Amino acid sequence: MRTLLAEGLGTAFLLIGVVGSGIMGDALAGGNIAIALLANAIATGCILYVIITVLGPISGAHFNPAVTLAFLLRGELPAARAVPYVLVQVIGGILGVWAAHLMFDLSILQVSTTDRTGPSQWASEIIATFGLLFVIFGGIKQKPDAVPTLVALYITGAYWFTSSTSFANPAVTIARGFSDTFAGINPAHIPMFILMQIIGVGVAALILPRLFGK
Repeated sequence: MRTLLAEGLGTAFLLIGVVGSGIMGDALAGGNIAIALLANAIATGCILYVIITVLGPISGAHFNPAVTLAFLLRGELPAARAVPYVLVQVIGGILGVWAAHLMFDLSILQVSTTDRTGPSQWASEIIATFGLLFVIFGGIKQKPDAVPTLVALYITGAYWFTSSTSFANPAVTIARGFSDTFAGINPAHIPMFILMQIIGVGVAALILPRLFGK
């Protein structure tokens, strides 16, 4: 229960960071999308560093079904533990979105109308997810104490160098479908994003063991 609480709470705070900073950035940017995205990216990187550092020793700080699946495929996490991880990540993410709406005095229950689709964004999600796992497993192999910093820096940068703004996380993707704000995604476009993220995990499972070993 302690590990599940850590995964759920960490994912909730991740979505509070993503959605809350998107709302604040959009409200203060005066229509300048670049400024709003910069604020969104920096805040997301900051909260990632914090939750990975604080909760990593408890649960491994996945906060992401793609990461959990990657550890499962490597034989480092049993299925009996992986399934509850994914469930609490999804639930925690949705609760985090609702908490962000509450803080900004918005309707708690929303459905996004923001379209995020097309081959370029799908390819971005494959690359973004592979890149995230590259950073995680490379960091674990080469410099474990730097993993929180590496992940935070990678996601902050990937907001800008991927056309999809690097969701790279099925729980985040699902949760953002429940927010019709700057960070939202039309629920109709969620399945393809998640499929691409799973493909990214598959590519990582083929390449990263050959690069870093197990």
